[in-house]
Amino acid sequence: MSGVEVITFGCRLNTYESEVMRAEAEKAGLNNAILVNTCAVTAEAVRQARQAIRRARRDNPHARIIVTGCAAQTEKETFAEMAEVDAVLGNEEKLKSASYRSLPDFGVSAEEKLRVNDIMSVRATAPQMIRHIDGHVRAFIQVQNGCDHRCTFCIIPYGRGNSRSVPMGAVVDQARRLVESGYREIVLTGVDATSYGADLPGTPTLGLLARTLLKQVPDILRLRLSSIDSIEADRHLLDLIADEPRFMPHLHLSLQHGDDLILKRMKRRHSSAEARAFCAEVRRLRPEISFGADMIAGFPTETEAMFDNAARLAEDCGIAYLHVFPYSPRPGTPAARMPQPDRALVKERAARLRGKGAELYAAHLDRMVGSEQTILVEMNGLAHTENFTLVDAAGLAPRALIEVKITGHDGKHLTMHREQMAAA
Repeated sequence: MSGVEVITFGCRLNTYESEVMRAEAEKAGLNNAILVNTCAVTAEAVRQARQAIRRARRDNPHARIIVTGCAAQTEKETFAEMAEVDAVLGNEEKLKSASYRSLPDFGVSAEEKLRVNDIMSVRATAPQMIRHIDGHVRAFIQVQNGCDHRCTFCIIPYGRGNSRSVPMGAVVDQARRLVESGYREIVLTGVDATSYGADLPGTPTLGLLARTLLKQVPDILRLRLSSIDSIEADRHLLDLIADEPRFMPHLHLSLQHGDDLILKRMKRRHSSAEARAFCAEVRRLRPEISFGADMIAGFPTETEAMFDNAARLAEDCGIAYLHVFPYSPRPGTPAARMPQPDRALVKERAARLRGKGAELYAAHLDRMVGSEQTILVEMNGLAHTENFTLVDAAGLAPRALIEVKITGHDGKHLTMHREQMAAA
């Protein structure tokens, strides 16, 4: 192979950073290389990364394979011990061209293979300027990195470090560059995005950042948030939801569970009542809004009644897009030292919670039938409505932004009048 190939796992922030990595590696003159940007959220994510590395070496025996990302930060020895891996870079090092420029042309010694610094020593997140995100019609902007919270199940703070924000002016500049490159939708992303600004002068909030972006870059047609912690939502954000049509009516919530005792044992900062109240208030402000949420099934000490409370919360909040994670013990976290649940039970409960999610999604699709929607067409023959519902848009040009009438759904995607598609 020639050039630089990037294999990305995990979150939208990783997707954004993969483009930065590619640009920095190419700037450094790296060639015939595969960069693997890993995720550490679950043991399964790490397993998939190792599998992809082996496959990449099998398919490209002469390429250099460089592994980075959260799993490389938290489990650096795991990847350094793989014969297929030429170098391991930390989450900070992966964003610097000097890291790639210093890689030798012919192999690395054992001492050179590991280049992972202490992520907790990083105190700032430098703005990264890119004009293109490969394969996407929506552009992501990193506004924050790291996390100051220590949920008992989560390893990510040890992969990303403490919370740090990108200055507002740099975010505005990046948004302007992306809009000039033709992107019609911007997605603000971070590890704990709603903690944005606490480390900046004047302590601006995520809501104030979003409002400033829409004012300073009026050509942004659609603005989204990747994920939020509802307990940190500020008044500016609620006002945007209520009165700004360019702010898209979809929020992905970090709920994690619906039982108050489990939430305490997870060291979450909200109660089930607060989650319900937030969803009710947001839906009052913007009736067409949809919610996604992350939830964990089979957390240590979870009883059947506690599991039922999680499913009930998803239903009460009307979570249309339920992302279910079977609990996965991560070494080094407090939850890993708790009495561990039976793996078969964890998988069974995750399957049941996914079943509840499928019911809620089907009900959401039913409610959308007959409505008029504005859709943004993606690269894969699908499109997203403003509230992030998938629409079958086969045959439409990517990046098209059009008004359509929803006529039905196939259980996965909404469908529209074929005449509209022909006209578009």
